Order: sequence, then structure tokens, then C-alpha cells
Amino acid sequence: MKIGIVGAGSVGSGLGKLWAAGGHQILYSYSRDPHKLESLAQQSGPNARAGTPREAVGFGDLVVLTVPWTAVSDALQQMGSVEGKLLLSTVNALKPDFSGLDIGTTTSAGEWIAQRTPGAIFVEALPLNAEILHAPSRQFGDITPSVFYCGDDAQAKAVVAGLLSEAGMEAVDAGALSRARLIEPAGLLVAQVGYGLGLGPNVAIKLLRREAPS
Repeated sequence: MKIGIVGAGSVGSGLGKLWAAGGHQILYSYSRDPHKLESLAQQSGPNARAGTPREAVGFGDLVVLTVPWTAVSDALQQMGSVEGKLLLSTVNALKPDFSGLDIGTTTSAGEWIAQRTPGAIFVEALPLNAEILHAPSRQFGDITPSVFYCGDDAQAKAVVAGLLSEAGMEAVDAGALSRARLIEPAGLLVAQVGYGLGLGPNVAIKLLRREAPS
């Protein structure tokens, strides 16, 4: 699959490297330092290259928006139209100091972005821990961390679920896009537990299931 990534931070680079290693074609974009994009592409191997956000949209069968909340408007402007594209967002409306969410409860970052990307087939996936994406393995012993995804298109969600699984995570379908109002606070909780309580960055969520009695 061709994947255009808008956002060259820890999450975007982590996912890109994992997917490139799995044989997908990656185009990295959106950095104030073009040399960073070129270096990242080189680190990711022959399946990766660098470009602009608009080129990432044109290139990708899937476009991944993975920028800080404060950069979303600028990134969307540079991307241009995403009509007809499968758009995956990993953006959470975190305040810069992780003290809370800039918007939430009655709406979400996912819904806000979806409203501003008309014609896109939109899916959100959270929480994605950057440190875990860059670790040798996503595993916590024999436990695979869960990532929740939501959206209103079943086929698009199936594509995203497959890519998350390829990256070494358990993809959990949380339902419609409105469930982003619940997923995003869960991402905030992970950040606050990890950094606010001093547990460090290597924390994750796991959804446990018990088989129904026969």
C-alpha cells in the first residue's frame, strides 16, 4: 500500500518505519526541517521517500495525519483537498502541557478534523505511544497493547485495523466516529499516568476479554 504521512514526529516516524519494513511504500511530509524528512526516509529504507503534504495526499492510498493538535489547521491547509482519500488521524486535542484536552466531551479532535476534510473517508486511532512504536517490539512480555479505532466506514476501518496489527498492536474497533469523544480522553489518561505520575513513556492500554460461559 502507498501511505502518505503528514507529520514527521515520533508517532509518524514510528509508524512509517514499521510499515516500510513491512513492504509498504511511504512518503513522509510536514516538517520545518526538510533535511529531517530526507534523513527519516533514508533511515526507513528503500520503501520510503520525502515530500510535501500535498504530495503525500496525492501519493497515498492512505493518508495519515499525525501532527500536534496546535498544528492541525496549518497541516490541513498544506494538504489541500483529501476528497476520496482514506484519512487516518492519530491527533488528540491535548493541551501543550498535557494538563487536559482543548476540546472534548461533546465533540472530539476526530470529529473536528472530519468536518474540515469533506469527502475524505475518516478513521481515528488512539492512543499510540511514540516510545513503544520505536521500541524493538510492541510487546509487554506476552501482552500486546490495544489501540482503539473508530469511524463510520466499515471497509476503511478494516484497512486501518490491518495496518495497526501489522505494526504489532491489537486493533480494537470502538464503533462510530463519535466514540472519539471517549478514545481521546483515554489517550490523555495514558499520557498523564506515564508522565504525570513518573511511570515514564512505556505505558499502554490493554483491553481484556473473558469468554462467555457456555
